Amino acid sequence: MREPPRPLIDHRPSDAPHDAAAEDWRPVLVKRKGATKHKLLTERIIADIDTDVLRPHTRMPTHRDLARRLGVSVQTVSLSYKEAEQRGYLRGEVGRGTFVRSRVTEKADRFMLDRDPGEIVDLSIIRAVYTEAHERASRGAMGQLAEGDNSAFMRPCRPIAGLDRHRMAAQVWLKGLGVAPSKDRILITNGAAHGLFLAIAAIVRPGEIVLTEHLTDHGIIGLSNVLGFTLRGLPTDQEGVLVEAFEEACRAGGVKALVLVPSLGNPTSHVMGAERRLAIAEVARRYGVFVVEDEVYKPMLETPLPSITELLPDLGFFVTSFTKTVMTGLRVGYLVVPPQYSIRVASILRVTSWSATNLPAEIATRWIEDGTAQALIDIQRQEARARQALVAEFLGEHVAQTHPLSLCAWLKVPTRWAEESLVRALAQKNIAVTPSDPFIAGGHQSAGIRICLGGRLSHAALGRSLQAIAHTFEQLPPVFDVGIIV
Repeated sequence: MREPPRPLIDHRPSDAPHDAAAEDWRPVLVKRKGATKHKLLTERIIADIDTDVLRPHTRMPTHRDLARRLGVSVQTVSLSYKEAEQRGYLRGEVGRGTFVRSRVTEKADRFMLDRDPGEIVDLSIIRAVYTEAHERASRGAMGQLAEGDNSAFMRPCRPIAGLDRHRMAAQVWLKGLGVAPSKDRILITNGAAHGLFLAIAAIVRPGEIVLTEHLTDHGIIGLSNVLGFTLRGLPTDQEGVLVEAFEEACRAGGVKALVLVPSLGNPTSHVMGAERRLAIAEVARRYGVFVVEDEVYKPMLETPLPSITELLPDLGFFVTSFTKTVMTGLRVGYLVVPPQYSIRVASILRVTSWSATNLPAEIATRWIEDGTAQALIDIQRQEARARQALVAEFLGEHVAQTHPLSLCAWLKVPTRWAEESLVRALAQKNIAVTPSDPFIAGGHQSAGIRICLGGRLSHAALGRSLQAIAHTFEQLPPVFDVGIIV
């Protein structure tokens, strides 16, 4: 697979002279049914920038001048400039005017906008990468919905488990993840967190024991507080939960369920191999322990791996979604349940949210059918590899565990630094990371920090942030670390 090239960086200082103003630019707005004037103008601006009619650093006409040329209101021009700026095509400079931005590539397709998301570089949240391709896919889906008959998915309030068409699309998607359930075993959910809640609420009672990785996604830790079960962390290695530790806990008695993230687990990015999955399933079958398989990241993997749920049809729950691999805002999930639990889980779904939201489920269904979902995952893989290469370049010696297809990395804390002090020091450099505390299950201690690589952050901005982290690691900590003094 071809690796995405590094973004092109604009090294021109902010006070450098700009190209000549677009004095002769007079865009032609072709009327289109249902399209507002400001939308038509925005599209024309973007098209002319993409085709080099408007070149980087060109000064745009003033709002008033362009409005007069086109015979439109100043408000129309203002709205168009603002939208083009939000999408990374223009930039406004106080007292100087509006200029064409330098783009990441001539045709920004799979790569990031050349702008930072703000003063704070947020590496604390795992998000899917968001590129121009994602923006176009989203806008395309909205356009199709606006032009079509939506009654088939906007009108119904039943069935609770999801519309038949959406569940049939789920079957296709799940088959690619190694799961082949009948339609009546599938429930549409509002993301993976929703599916995880439904699964655990159906099988676990307050006080019962649930096992998980000793470093695990904070969602299951939060659920233990909400639902009142006892969460215990198990030791792990590069493939996740150790089989011997799982069996020892089962042998001690009282274990109701094992919740684990077998593929690109958060925060360590471990990937459980086929043999380990088979062994975990065998222990669970022998002791009658439910397994909730959180496979929100599995679509990123390129090598097929067996599903524990498929190996445990009467004890396995399978959860996945689109939020971490296709598009962050597409909060659609699929939950596969054992046959005898389909009615029970649907009843919990009904009393908590009645059903999942049909609108995003419809978008996911269309994207499965036309190949958009897979195409966006391919972009995620390319971006993950490129970003992990930057991690290796700047922080290689500090990486405790990661994976080429992961959108996060687990870093070792230098011995001279305390974890909290290091997080504060990075915060003072406007870099947000996550310490180990939110991921620790069952009292185990494991120092480290997680950095996340997704979102709309450009490669250049990410590289600068990783370099700043490396420089901080090399520094001696302050003598008195008391945080912010007020």
